[in-house]
This record gives sequence, C-alpha cells and structure tokens, in this order.
Amino acid sequence: MAYNDSRRAAIRLYKKLKYGWIWASSTFTGNFIFALFVTSLFNNLGYTEEVNYVFFLSVLAIGLWVTEAIPPFSVGIFIIAGLLMGFGTEFILEEEYKTPVEMYLGTWTSNVIWLLLGGFFLAEGMSIVSLDRALFKFTLNKFGEDPNRLLLGLMLTTAIGSMVMSNTATTAMMISSILPLARIMGKNSEYTKALLVGIPAAATLGGMGTIIGSTPNAIAVGALQEKGINITFIDWMIFGLPTALIAILIFWKFLTKKLQLSQVHLDLSELNTPLSMKKGFERNAVLFTLFVTVSMWLTEPFHGIPIAATSAIPIVLLTLFQVIKAEDVRRLPWDTLMLVAGGLALGIAMVDVGLTDIIMEKISSLPMPMFGVAVVFAIIAVLISNIMSNTAAASILVPLGLSLPGIWGLAVPLIIALSCSSALMLPVSTPSNAIAFSTGMIEQKSFRSGGLLMIFVGPVLAFLTVLIYSWIFT
Repeated sequence: MAYNDSRRAAIRLYKKLKYGWIWASSTFTGNFIFALFVTSLFNNLGYTEEVNYVFFLSVLAIGLWVTEAIPPFSVGIFIIAGLLMGFGTEFILEEEYKTPVEMYLGTWTSNVIWLLLGGFFLAEGMSIVSLDRALFKFTLNKFGEDPNRLLLGLMLTTAIGSMVMSNTATTAMMISSILPLARIMGKNSEYTKALLVGIPAAATLGGMGTIIGSTPNAIAVGALQEKGINITFIDWMIFGLPTALIAILIFWKFLTKKLQLSQVHLDLSELNTPLSMKKGFERNAVLFTLFVTVSMWLTEPFHGIPIAATSAIPIVLLTLFQVIKAEDVRRLPWDTLMLVAGGLALGIAMVDVGLTDIIMEKISSLPMPMFGVAVVFAIIAVLISNIMSNTAAASILVPLGLSLPGIWGLAVPLIIALSCSSALMLPVSTPSNAIAFSTGMIEQKSFRSGGLLMIFVGPVLAFLTVLIYSWIFT
C-alpha cells in the first residue's frame, strides 16, 4: 500500500513537471487575450493611450493573481517591467507618453518594503531564540487547547497588538509564533489554513480600532482636521473599536464553520516541552531589539522618525549582535517583497495617469442620493484596496468624500478609511496577507472566500458604526 501511494505521488509529480507549463502558458495567454478584449471595450470611451495601457495592465495583473498562471511574485515583476516598457521606451507608447520611470522602480525601496523587511528580521530573530514559541504558549495558557478558542485567542492577541503598533510587525511576530504548530499540523491541514488566514485578517481588521492602527485612519483624521473637524484618539475608538472587534468575531466564526475546525484534533505535546534557555545573550538581544523597535514605532508622534526608518533598527541590531547571520538572511522571503513592490507600482501608475480619478468621477456623477454615493465610495474603497496600497486608495478617496455635503462630509471619509482595511482577498491586498503567504504553507486561493466576505461585511459595519457615531456625537 505504501508503495502504491508513493508511486501515485511520483506519477502526479511527473505529470505536473511535464505538463504544468502547458497549463500555465495557456492560462497566461487566456488572461492576456481577455485583458486585450476588455481594454478594447474601454478604449471606446475615448481616453488617452496611457490610461488605456494602465487599464490593460491592471486587468491582466488581476487575472494573473486570481488564476495563478504564474507565481504572485512574478506578477509583481511583470507589472514593473510592463510599466518600464510602456513609459520608459517607445516600443509600446509613443514619445509623448514617456515619463520618468524612477517612481515605479522606487517601489523596491518604498516605506512599505522597509517596514516588511524590518518585520521579517524581527520574526526571524524571534524564531531563532524561540520567543515565538513563548508567545504562543502565553496565548495557549489563556485560551486552552480547544481549536476554536485557541484560534480566537490568537486572532484577538494579534488584533490588540495591531491597534498600537504596525500591522506588519504584529503579523510577522504572530505568524512566527504559530509556525511551529503549523509545521506539526502540516501544510494541508485545515487548521494551518485557518491560522495563516485568520491571523493576518485579525491584524488588518484590528487596525481599524485606533487612529494609529492603520495609515488610512490617519489620512482620514488629517483630512478632517484641515476642514476644522477634530477626531481625538478616544473619538476614533468609539466607532473604530466596535467595528474591528465585530469584524474579527465574524471572520473567526466564518473560518470555524467553513473549515469545520471543531473536528480538528490538536496535538500540542511537541510544543509543551520546556523552552530551551540556551543562547541567553541572543535571547536578551532579541528582547532588547523588540523593545526598542516597538517603542520607536509607538512614539513616532513625539520623535517624528518615520516607522519605515526605525525598521532599520532590527536589521542593524540583530546582525550586530550576530543573532541573524548571512545564512539566515538568505532564508528571508524576498519573493514577498517583489510581490508588494509590483502592487505598489500598479497603484502609482493608476493614480499617475488619472485612471482612479476617472473611476471616481463617473461614480460621483451617478444620479443617486447621498446615501447611495456613500455606499459606492465604500465599495470602491474596499475593491481597489485589494489590488493596490490601501494608503494610496485612502489618499485618493478621502479628499473626494470630504467634499460631500452635510454629515456625509464627516462620515464618508471615516467609512472609506475603515473600508480600506477590509481588503483581504489577495496576498497583495495587505502586507499582513503577504507575510502569511510568504511562509509557503498557504495557497493564494485560501484568502479568497474570507476576502469576499469582508468586501460586504467591512463596509456594512463601517456604515453602521460611523453613522451612529455621527448622529450621536455631532
């Protein structure tokens, strides 16, 4: 029986290696043809060639990400190459459309990339000295070994952390803490999927809870302040915290039902062994680095040093203390950075050529009441945040929402900010998803069902909590 199983596995592997390129090539070609067809219809609207070209790249990239014709990081590289070919040469677009392409190449060194890299170093350092297991044991002691309760505990721990520090760093820390359990359960375990989908979702949704929890929140508050409307830290928590907690509970319940986690048996015997106290210096070095880094992130309003800049602290200190060595650096998920850089470049291109402005102009001119316009804003916010930076999405939509009359000028920017944090459908949708995907233990399609759920649930919750807040406190 064992022989037959291994032979069948070998046959499947052989077929995948022999014929996989045919499937990938045909799927890529199909996506390309579909993108050309959709763009030909869009071209009839009479926009410039540069707008049509970025629209084509956007449709093609979304199709490649969804169908997985090529790995997600390859799509990121393909996007940047396509932008460089289109705007940096005359092979595709004429000379009049040539623009400086440094802004697309610059995504490789953007704030998000450095923030991700700092989070990767922290997570690797914690893993090396077993601090990730200590964090997991703390949650295990509080919530027990029941699969559903443990998942809820891990998600709540992640959410609370993301309310006061970087969502990216929180996810990196929590993913590192659960990887030992995920490796024991195996890549095909439903519980592994639940952990690697639930934790990044909790980090992103938890960011709704405070002004500093997510960049779109700060953008909305800053825009409202320029209009003379002051939203304090406590004000935001009045509607942001309930939105975050309810969204997380709904997402947790969805995972438990969809993946039938009640039927999962957790074997935690291998994780209950005493933690090794070896490498005392290295352990203290990681704790010190973690404290300094998180403190700098939390106190950014006081010292003014950007979070991305302070992300260099773990990179420098952990290599200085020789906790992380050259061979450890090679293991970092560099492909995730390629994926995120491509997504950022696509977002910049959409803004630069005015494609997003065109979309919002069409929406604003629709013959519908203000409530309907607000609904459209929320839906667009969550949709475009799935394929581009939610910071960029908020930067585009918040000023437009701010121009709406009456109470909607207050409510819509807040709804947009919360809706931008509901984008969870793709690995590129949020750095938290990208970190989970970078483990190699979860497939891209595992994010889709939960992401689709939050496309509807997120904006609805945002509407309810923000409108209640607006009516009561204004």
